[in-house]
Amino acid sequence: MTSAAPSFPSTVTTDVAESDEALSADAAGIAAAAAGDLRLFKEIVRALPSAVTVQDEHGRFVFINDAAAAQYRLPPASTDTTSNPPLDRRRSDGAALLAQGQSGTREERIAFGGAARALLTAHKPVDIDGRKLLLSSSLDVTEQKVIEDELFRRAYYDELTGLPNRTVIERHVTALLEDHRQHHFALAFLDVDNFKHINDYYGHAVGDALLVGIAKRLSLELRDTDVLSRISGDEFLLLLDPITSEAEVAGHIEFLLQRLKAPFYIDGTEVFASASIGISLYPEHGRNYEALRQNADIAMYRVKSDAKGASAIFNIAMEREALERMAVEQSLRQAILDRRFCCAFQPKVDIRTNEIKGIEALVRLRDDNGVIQAPGTFVDLAVELGLIDELTHLVLAEIMKSIDLINATFGEHASISVNVAAKQAGSPDFMRSFCEALAATECPKRFMVEITEDAFVAKAHFQKEILPMLREIGVGISIDDFGIGYSSLSALADITADEIKIDRSFITDIHKRPRSQGILRAIESLSDALGMTVIAEGIETFEELAYLQAMTRIRYAQGYYYSKPVFLEELRPPTVPVFTNGRPGAPGRHLEQARQPLTRTSYARAEPRDQHGATRR
Repeated sequence: MTSAAPSFPSTVTTDVAESDEALSADAAGIAAAAAGDLRLFKEIVRALPSAVTVQDEHGRFVFINDAAAAQYRLPPASTDTTSNPPLDRRRSDGAALLAQGQSGTREERIAFGGAARALLTAHKPVDIDGRKLLLSSSLDVTEQKVIEDELFRRAYYDELTGLPNRTVIERHVTALLEDHRQHHFALAFLDVDNFKHINDYYGHAVGDALLVGIAKRLSLELRDTDVLSRISGDEFLLLLDPITSEAEVAGHIEFLLQRLKAPFYIDGTEVFASASIGISLYPEHGRNYEALRQNADIAMYRVKSDAKGASAIFNIAMEREALERMAVEQSLRQAILDRRFCCAFQPKVDIRTNEIKGIEALVRLRDDNGVIQAPGTFVDLAVELGLIDELTHLVLAEIMKSIDLINATFGEHASISVNVAAKQAGSPDFMRSFCEALAATECPKRFMVEITEDAFVAKAHFQKEILPMLREIGVGISIDDFGIGYSSLSALADITADEIKIDRSFITDIHKRPRSQGILRAIESLSDALGMTVIAEGIETFEELAYLQAMTRIRYAQGYYYSKPVFLEELRPPTVPVFTNGRPGAPGRHLEQARQPLTRTSYARAEPRDQHGATRR
């Protein structure tokens, strides 16, 4: 018996058909949604601010979004990259990364006739549907790079000259020291001579231009392995690498010195400059950067103290001198703390009447052994170390502490001259405090401030700022050591001063030197015209005095012929102990032995004597 096939009700068949239609509709909807999502995703990627590209393993770009198209000057939605060199570089770099299967980040620079743009691009290989693709995303970091470059430049390069700074040259030297190959190099420390005076006289703009000019001249003919650095205001450091001999280094440095001595033409002005250079050699003079730099610095200071505008190679003797100098520095600092200073006084005498016109206070240092040291051993060092301000105030305090004895010895109307260093005279802050201290003495009009003529290089600065402070309290101005600094008769006419002290170099043997006599007459005439009192410094013989009395109108003189500097303790009765800062002074001998204690009347009785001590009338 044959069985029949099952049959379904017509309603069931209808439901299945409807179900298939529903499934088809859902699939179509899903596909449509997926297509919409894909379009949305593409539009999002296309609109991203980051530049996105996709390239295949053959180097073809299959996708470039709008930001990338703008970067590479392509039409929107274009993948035609022909005749586009920057994008060709992206293609070759990308193909190499894709072949290696490695991610990476690259910095790119692109330019189309204008300023270059900096791009930071991240690359990532992916495998999609069996296709090897490289996804690349770029950010424009041009502005960031500009800021980074500026920060780098400020951190490692001098803003004025464009030279590397001390950090760069230190790293170069350190790298050479860490290189274990046998080699030799030299480090030269260069300091521009008298740069402060150039700044004061010509102005800071000219000073800056001079530094730029010096940097350019020093940079000429340097090798790629040499390094020139500006390490501070007027100081440069030069690395010469490699070197074959000391003679080679000396010859090259001498060449640089001669090159610097040629005039610099700045704003229509001829400016002359020179430099002092100290040199250290590796490995002879040090095995680390600091030792080499310090020894070159020591050699440079040796040049400064001997003859500027030259060079010297470091040696052990210089090191000993530097250690001795350091000991003197420490001793000076301690002496100021302990107030181990005293004053000696040298009279200014009327050569016609032998009466005392005034006195000059001369600071002296009592060292650890009780020996009195003249100012030549410590005053310049005190200026260099920034201790001179405190020392000058100590001198004024010592004067006022002994004012009664000064009056009894030299007279109540004798002026009192106090020396002020040129650096101090150009400092409004110091001069303001010093004027306040002078005003506090209640007799400021009795004081005369002696300033060396190099303080008047910047005449306008002194006349406008410093002079009014002194004039307000009635203090006199004296130009000290006139004739040996930056003096000129025209400059003298521009300076408002009360007194001019002619340096002893013009007075020594004046009766034998016709040229000095002519200069003396010129200074005397101009001083008379300007109403300045003239003081002749350094009178030591009767012949010098006799010439001044007979051949000039000069009234006042100062020197050993009349008296060496006199210490107040020599004028006190022997039973009175000497105190310094409230404590008994250290016993000791004086390097300057004064004559018999002097009084103002002793000058009135004094008669001229010749070099053998006989009375001359």
